[in-house]
Amino acid sequence: MNNIDKVFEKCNSENRKAVVTYTTAGDPNINDTLSILKTLAKNGADILEVGVPFSEPMADGPTIQLAMERALNSGTKLSDIIKVIREFREEYKDTAIVLFSYYNVIMNYGIEELAKVSEEIGIDGWLIVDVPFEEYDEVKPLLQKHNVSLITLLAPTTPEERAKMILKAAEGFVYYITVTGVTGSRNEIPQDLADNLEMIKKHSPVPVVAGFGISSGEMAKTMSKHADGIVVGSALINKINDADSITEGLKDAEEFIIELASAVK
Repeated sequence: MNNIDKVFEKCNSENRKAVVTYTTAGDPNINDTLSILKTLAKNGADILEVGVPFSEPMADGPTIQLAMERALNSGTKLSDIIKVIREFREEYKDTAIVLFSYYNVIMNYGIEELAKVSEEIGIDGWLIVDVPFEEYDEVKPLLQKHNVSLITLLAPTTPEERAKMILKAAEGFVYYITVTGVTGSRNEIPQDLADNLEMIKKHSPVPVVAGFGISSGEMAKTMSKHADGIVVGSALINKINDADSITEGLKDAEEFIIELASAVK
């Protein structure tokens, strides 16, 4: 087992759902990224999705696009992110970490080399936004060799038969994208959420988390009734970047994560 498996075992034993956070590494700069990750882990985040900035984030909405732009403008590189995660691991051994990236960045670094480094520094999973199921074989064997899970993405538009096929190969957890379109915080829960999540959970061999759009503890509570965990990204990024300083931003992020963690108990 890696930390992802242990997280869900712990959540089950404590009768609660997992809190998964997404942040873009290097936003607002790489020096503050470590403080952000530690703040999240300390206050209730079970799994940290660490976003690798990319110049063409086609799956992401304005909030994460701007976060990636800020990260790239500050000079953030994948090698810098690896250093931050290595340092984070010195203090936080049990928090699960998922590297969230577009394939081009990983390919340029070197798939096998990054898989090896991931195992060495404690990255538990990869989530590659733009690699379809039919091309998993390009990366999955190398990840399995190094005990790194390839996280599965499913959308509301995925037909049940295709979902069943994809879920047979699922590892770590399944990330269910609750809405069509790009990332971004929203104010409403999709009407078909419960039915879609129940279908996925019926076929999934691993836990299922739901994300895209969560902006409050109340939304997290509603969504967590039908999933094993919730994911928050854009709303968290806004909390940090809308503040007058990184100190205030970290305080706002702390309060938000505590709210979410309480909501999914």
